[in-house]
Amino acid sequence: MLYLKRILSGIVLILAATAAMAQQEYRVRPGDTLAIEVLEDTTLNRTAVVLPDGRFSFPFAGTIPAAGRTVGQIQNAVTQAIASNFAVSPNVFVSVQPGPASPYDGTMTDAIDVFFMGEVNTPGLVQVATGTTFLQALAQSGGLTRFAATKRIQLRRTDPRTNVQKVYQIDYKSLSRGAVLAKDIRLLDGDVILVPERRLFE
Repeated sequence: MLYLKRILSGIVLILAATAAMAQQEYRVRPGDTLAIEVLEDTTLNRTAVVLPDGRFSFPFAGTIPAAGRTVGQIQNAVTQAIASNFAVSPNVFVSVQPGPASPYDGTMTDAIDVFFMGEVNTPGLVQVATGTTFLQALAQSGGLTRFAATKRIQLRRTDPRTNVQKVYQIDYKSLSRGAVLAKDIRLLDGDVILVPERRLFE
């Protein structure tokens, strides 16, 4: 009986370690819920939902980008943002509860690959659900850097049958000021979003 208990305890530890590793590798998406704990000040402990723009709010820190980041990156961002309020660097712990249609919990079975390049906070591959729009995917990449040429964002799409690439230019600056697209840009598998660096006086 004791032997069986030891085996079960070992299995539980392995499962816990696997879950912890998955949490560390998972990239947060809008709609996910973050549980944030500050060891030195428990009054700051709370949960925060990642908003559609990819950010969340936290006391002393204002808004912090989360979409496209790992739990470890968010943990570091919160620590740095609130550090000036403590005598020594605080111990911050973050965990994530995925929202609907998240690849982490296995519910998003129909996902596509979108690639971000250039002046985005988290360049590289982002997996999104089929039907995701340009703006939704941009939020999941962590948003634009302050050097982004917001009027000249490129969506590069290659036709898999002909290998011919088309380039669409998107004026994000106008969209952020309330402009409305005639038709939502829904992304396809393999789309590349390239955000160039802005020119002088642009």
